[in-house]
Amino acid sequence: MNVTVRLAQQPEADELLGRSALAALVGMLLDQQVPMEWAFTGPLTIAQRLGRNDLDAREIAVYNPEEFVALLSAKPAVHRYPAAMAKRVQQLCQFLVAQYDADAAALWKDTRTGKELLSRLNALPGFGKQKSQIFLALLGKQYGVRPEGWREAAGAYGEEGAHRSVADITGPESLDLVREFKQEMKRAAKEAKSAAKTTTRTTAVSTAGAR
Repeated sequence: MNVTVRLAQQPEADELLGRSALAALVGMLLDQQVPMEWAFTGPLTIAQRLGRNDLDAREIAVYNPEEFVALLSAKPAVHRYPAAMAKRVQQLCQFLVAQYDADAAALWKDTRTGKELLSRLNALPGFGKQKSQIFLALLGKQYGVRPEGWREAAGAYGEEGAHRSVADITGPESLDLVREFKQEMKRAAKEAKSAAKTTTRTTAVSTAGAR
């Protein structure tokens, strides 16, 4: 695994993401409730604090949990919620050790279809359907992992030319486009929620009046 990515917008962090399957997985795991570039810088920060040039699933899986929380919590913290994410990173590594002999890339090495790969990603601790589809799209668009039907399995995130997720980030301009898309989705969701509340109130008033 040796590709050029610009997910973290930081050369050293992106270099690690381009050569380490586990770093890419951990970055994806961290990508929630924080800016994308912060999340994908996390794997490098963890590796550096462990005194390594890469992440080792076996080492992390058996690391003292309290010490691992402290490692992620040290300033600057790896995540907004370092204690919770430390637990999830360890759970992910423990799963990889048990199911894939600690080899993160084994998740996709022998998969024949996008549906099969999506199923494997869905089974990972901390990976729901959306996160799994985004990571599948990232693998296909930037890591050259393209089993048959990968775009379809990734849903809208697999669309060519889209700017929906980290899978579409190739530099500062595309990062801005993805961020704009996410903000628009949040605005739309907020407006829909507000409209639903208004409809509920109107219905309640109408029902009360009919009585």
